[in-house]
Amino acid sequence: MGTLSTPRRVSVLGSTGSVGVSTLDLLEKAGVEVEVAALAAGRNVAKLAEQALRWRPGLAVIGDEAGLPELRERLAGSGVAAAGGCSALAEAAAADAQWVMSAIVGFAGLGPTLAAARSGAVVALANKESLVCAGPALLRAAKLAGGAVIPVDSEHSAIFQVLEPQNLAQVSRLILTASGGPFRTWTKAAMAQATPEQAVAHPNWNMGAKISVDSATMMNKGLEVIEAAYLFAMPPERIDILIHPQSIVHSLVEYADGSTLAQLSPPDMRGPIACAFAWPDRLPWPAPRLDLVNSGPLSFEAPDPERFPALNVAKAALAAGGGTPAAMNGANEAAVAAFLDRRIGFLDIAAAVTETLERMEAGRLFATSNDPLESARENDATARRVAGGVIVGLGRS
Repeated sequence: MGTLSTPRRVSVLGSTGSVGVSTLDLLEKAGVEVEVAALAAGRNVAKLAEQALRWRPGLAVIGDEAGLPELRERLAGSGVAAAGGCSALAEAAAADAQWVMSAIVGFAGLGPTLAAARSGAVVALANKESLVCAGPALLRAAKLAGGAVIPVDSEHSAIFQVLEPQNLAQVSRLILTASGGPFRTWTKAAMAQATPEQAVAHPNWNMGAKISVDSATMMNKGLEVIEAAYLFAMPPERIDILIHPQSIVHSLVEYADGSTLAQLSPPDMRGPIACAFAWPDRLPWPAPRLDLVNSGPLSFEAPDPERFPALNVAKAALAAGGGTPAAMNGANEAAVAAFLDRRIGFLDIAAAVTETLERMEAGRLFATSNDPLESARENDATARRVAGGVIVGLGRS
């Protein structure tokens, strides 16, 4: 990746979200020399403009074109070009950058992430959906372009840091840890009455609403199993999940000789971001330090598939392969949006995803395009359409 002593050109996709904000905060606190090629956001024009005036990128992009006039007005005279819409997001992703943070939430991040990978940049990947929907194609595109994909999810970053590639054949299993979310100790009856406000109140992490709900259903952990299988070329039967409420042990790698290596740190996304930015070096910055004496006991427990059925839904989608993971992701995004809008209950999220996949399988509705992005888009769109009908049937009167 080169040395950190010379300026590096970076782009941040999803710059106004929690990961994007953490990325820019890290770069500032670490005092590294960077030239920002592009910043991109979804709808938060005011925050994007503030960031652009601070970092002076060549390009600032707002995904929602309705916000473009305001963005142009706020950046008038700054020398920062403003653009909007999907094509502009792709342009920002493919800008001349050596390192790209991919943190656009949801399926919307797939196209820009593929564009960044094809540019030959090192892609710091915080967008789960890109791997879930088109993992093999994304990794292949990065390799062909001479770039790399480095995970930013804390769990995959942990594995990335302790997995010795030359000893991959000696790995018995990967163990992804999960906080258990806000409903870890709730009964299923209580979960059925959970509100969006309760679901987004994550005990350890500050995340957006969609990701927080995925944590509450544990669909995020199901998505991460799919990610790990692709990232580390690991059969799904050798990937396990362990509940760890303190979120200090971020994941573990168990070797054939019985040794288990773990990565530990306080729950702060800037740590994995720093790892992805500096790898194979380490980035000195005023990071919060882990105090094991005062952090309290570390506990672990097995997940309950009865209360969190999304785990098995995701594992089944991975086993089915093809367009099933992309369809599952699309159905989940639709179901989470319906829950946040109070149109369905919390337990209906996993039920809606399951029924959507069953209907698509029965109707032979999966796309088989040779273009991985087009195939993913078709399966995503079909899943959202089918899920819409399922959600109506599950909806609250």
